[in-house]
Amino acid sequence: MSDINVNQVLAQMRTMSIEASSKPIKAEQTAGGSDFAAMLKDSIDSVNETQQTSASLSKSFELGDSDVGLAEVMIASQKASVSFQAMLQVRNKLVDAYKDVMNMPM
Repeated sequence: MSDINVNQVLAQMRTMSIEASSKPIKAEQTAGGSDFAAMLKDSIDSVNETQQTSASLSKSFELGDSDVGLAEVMIASQKASVSFQAMLQVRNKLVDAYKDVMNMPM
C-alpha cells in the first residue's frame, strides 16, 4: 500500500472518529434495550450495504466497465471483508457474554 493510500485511510479514520465522538448521547440510548437492537441492526445493514457495493463494483469490472478500476474493486472487496470479520467478532463476543450470563448461579 502506498503512502498516499495510507494517508487517505488514516484521514478517513480520523474523520469517522470525530463524527462518532461529536454525536450527542440521548438518555434513551443509555437506558438500553431497543436502542441497542437498533444500533446492532444499523451496523448489520451497513455491513450488508458494503458487501453489496463490493459485489456491484466487482460485477461492473468483470463486465468491462471503464469507469471502475481494479484498485477500486480490490479496496471495496477488502472493506467488505474487514467489516464482515468485525461483525463476526462482535457476534462471537455477544454469544460468549450470553453464555456467561446463562451459566451464572441464581
